[in-house]
Amino acid sequence: MKAAVSAALLLTLIGPSLAHADEKNKIALVIDDFGNGMNGTAQMKKLPIAFTAAIMPFMPTTKADAEAMFQLGHDVIVHLPMEPNQGKPEWLGPGAILTRMSDEEIRSRTEAAIQDVPHAVGMNNHMGSKATSDPRVMRIVLQVCKEHGLFFLDSRTTHRSVISQIGSELDVAVLRNDMFLDDQYSASHIAGQINKLTAETGRTPALVAIGHVGPPGKLTAAAIEQAVPRLRRQASFVHLSELLPSISRERQILP
Repeated sequence: MKAAVSAALLLTLIGPSLAHADEKNKIALVIDDFGNGMNGTAQMKKLPIAFTAAIMPFMPTTKADAEAMFQLGHDVIVHLPMEPNQGKPEWLGPGAILTRMSDEEIRSRTEAAIQDVPHAVGMNNHMGSKATSDPRVMRIVLQVCKEHGLFFLDSRTTHRSVISQIGSELDVAVLRNDMFLDDQYSASHIAGQINKLTAETGRTPALVAIGHVGPPGKLTAAAIEQAVPRLRRQASFVHLSELLPSISRERQILP
C-alpha cells in the first residue's frame, strides 16, 4: 500500500526512483482559483516556470483556463470546493461538497467536478477545513479520485485533515501542501513567504507551495517572477505529478 506523505519527505523516503539528471531539490508550485477570470490570471500564465494550475469547476472560464494551461504544458488539477468551518458560503462557488450531503450526492458532485475540468491529473481542496476532517466525506471523494486515476493534494486548511490517512487506506496517491505564499494579501507578507520558501529549498528535497489568483494574484505573480532566478540556483520547478513516482506526466483521466 502506498504511504501518503508530505512532498518534503517524499524524495527522501523513495530514494533514487525519482532522481533526475540534475541534483537540485524540487519546488512544486500550485496556483489555486483559476476558472473565474480572477486578478493575476494573465500574469500567472506568463510565468517562465513549470507549475500546477488548480482550476475550480463550473465557473465561467473553467474550460478555457484548463485548455490554456494544458497547452502551456502545466499540470491541471480540479480545485474542488469543500465546506469550511468558517467562511462565507459564496466563497465556495458552485458544486461544493458539504458534510450534510448523502454519500450519493458527494459522489455525484465529485464526479461532475472531474468531468468539468479538462485534462485534470489530480485534485485539491478549495477551503474545506470541515469537509477534509470528515472521514466519511473524504473516503467518498478519494475513492472517486482513485477510480479516475487522480492523485490528491491536501491543501492543509486544517491540522485535523484525514486525507493522508484515508488516502493510505484506499491506496490513493496523496501529497500535502507545505506552505501558502499569500494567505495574507500584502506584498510584504508574500515576500516574506517567498524568502521562507527560498530558505527551505536549500535543505529540503521537495516542497509544495500554494499561491492564488484573485485578491493577491498580481502581487503573488510579481513576487514569484522576481524570485525565479534565485530559486533556480538551488531548486528546479516541477509539476506536482513529478513528485509522484507512480504517475506519468502523460497520464490522463481514465475513461
